[in-house]
Amino acid sequence: MSPAPSPDLLARLAALLGPKGYMADPDSMAPWLTDWRGKYTGRAAAMLSPGSTEEVAAVVRLCAAEQAALVPQGGNSGMVGGATPDPGGNQLLLSLRRMNRIRSIDAAAQVAVAEAGVILENFHHAALAHGLRFPLTLGGKGSATIGGLVSTNAGGTQVLRHGTMRALVAGIEAVLPDGSIFDGLAPLKKDNRGYDLRHLLCGAEGTLGIVTAATLHLVPAAIAHCTAWIAIDSPEQALRLLRQLDASIGRELEGFEIIPHACLDAVLRHIPQTRAPIAAPHPWYVLAELAGDNQQELSDALERQLATALNAGLIRDVVIAKNDRESDDFWRLRDSISEAERAEGPALQHDVSVPVDLMPTFIADNPARLAAAFPGARALSFGHLGDGNVHHHVQPPVGTDGAAWLAKHGAGVSRLVYAHVIELGGSLSAEHGIGQLKRDVMAELDSPARLAALRAIKAGLDPAGILNPGKLIG
Repeated sequence: MSPAPSPDLLARLAALLGPKGYMADPDSMAPWLTDWRGKYTGRAAAMLSPGSTEEVAAVVRLCAAEQAALVPQGGNSGMVGGATPDPGGNQLLLSLRRMNRIRSIDAAAQVAVAEAGVILENFHHAALAHGLRFPLTLGGKGSATIGGLVSTNAGGTQVLRHGTMRALVAGIEAVLPDGSIFDGLAPLKKDNRGYDLRHLLCGAEGTLGIVTAATLHLVPAAIAHCTAWIAIDSPEQALRLLRQLDASIGRELEGFEIIPHACLDAVLRHIPQTRAPIAAPHPWYVLAELAGDNQQELSDALERQLATALNAGLIRDVVIAKNDRESDDFWRLRDSISEAERAEGPALQHDVSVPVDLMPTFIADNPARLAAAFPGARALSFGHLGDGNVHHHVQPPVGTDGAAWLAKHGAGVSRLVYAHVIELGGSLSAEHGIGQLKRDVMAELDSPARLAALRAIKAGLDPAGILNPGKLIG
């Protein structure tokens, strides 16, 4: 357990940050002490909200002198409890939300510098005002912040074309565990000075440094896009369709999501003002989107390929969005799945990846493995088939006390899922991170060589273990 910060340290932090940046009232802190899923609730000695990189550095220096633990937090929209303090009440919650400036947008170079507290949706709007876009989006864009997205190496629905956050980060500014400032914001295309600290910090979940700003790649705002809702019989057919579109359309294919009918059905039941794009039910659906410069060329290419697939019996039916409103309606169905699943009742969520060609195998085989080990368990997979990442939700048997069933069997269910993923050469965290949710199972199942390297890096950069203790690797 972390040592309690001394009264002198708390007084110095309060004096440094002032009333806007220091809070110790438990009721005022309460909204930030429970994770987004409601799975973890902690306590904090105080909540610190610095307004600049220099203030973050001063906070870290003061805390390092006492080895007081800091838990960095962005939008508090993470999925693995990575930004929630422990229940002991001795840790200090470090919020980056006041650091919400977009420092610059260089339209010619297609890069922008955004502070850690910038909300993703606001960043999208700012880029669009310059005729550009930031090609990473996700359901929580209204609350997720740039610092959190960098620190978790976030993914989303456009990874197929543009990569994860790590591929979009051209530079990072961060405060290291000793309070020094790492200024790596310059968007260098070549930099051969050994270990890439930017990549170490991206995905480190605040355990190696506190990201205060990032230089991010932008792309031209797509002036045309074409979205299709496609009915199919199986994930195998979805994979064949993906390969067909990859070969014929290439980089203009920006999104390729797979959705089982059960997920669509849950959305239609629980999310107001939604409707099925195709009236007749089908076992599976694909949501595919192309983006480019010429609307007619995109439409022609997609219609031609889908007609070929339909004539070959690869797909069963298709609706192509006639306008932006219909496209948004299709994406709302996809983005509302997690909300609808929560309304359905308790479930275990697994964010996993395997090689793309093996994803249909995992989707088909894992439910059978679960049912054999845990009779009546139900599994649903949906998400980013195009990049080998699905969200694999396991629901308790019908008619059982769901919470009690999960309390009894949840750990075993997750271990079975993750062991299967690793057996297929995959990862037990595709885009949400490890946090505290997956820390112990990663320590049990993942490669000893990987774990040893991670622990050595942590010990080298943060020997006192003051940054986000208990997360990622303990």
